[in-house]
Amino acid sequence: METAVVARGVEYLQRDCGHGSNNDAEWLALLDAVKIALSIGASDIALLGDSATVISQANGTAKCRSAGLREHLSVFLELKPQFDRVRIRQVGRHQNLAGIALAKLRM
Repeated sequence: METAVVARGVEYLQRDCGHGSNNDAEWLALLDAVKIALSIGASDIALLGDSATVISQANGTAKCRSAGLREHLSVFLELKPQFDRVRIRQVGRHQNLAGIALAKLRM
């Protein structure tokens, strides 16, 4: 798996993130985004992604059906209180800058 995060115009790419499902990769990207936001001192963050499943799980409107996904959610919920405000929103794949960065990497 690979993940990408774009924060303040900077691309952060992670390769060799192990093996897992597309939902695992999406969760790892969301967690990377949160950790990067912490490292740059952000306090009011907007997390944008194109995975309806992960966005709804992170927003608490859908259940994580596997133990692995519940673990990702648990890590997210531990990190979330470190921010003043966290918004999570789904965007189309063509608007997902991190997804575009990964696509460029593969070319």
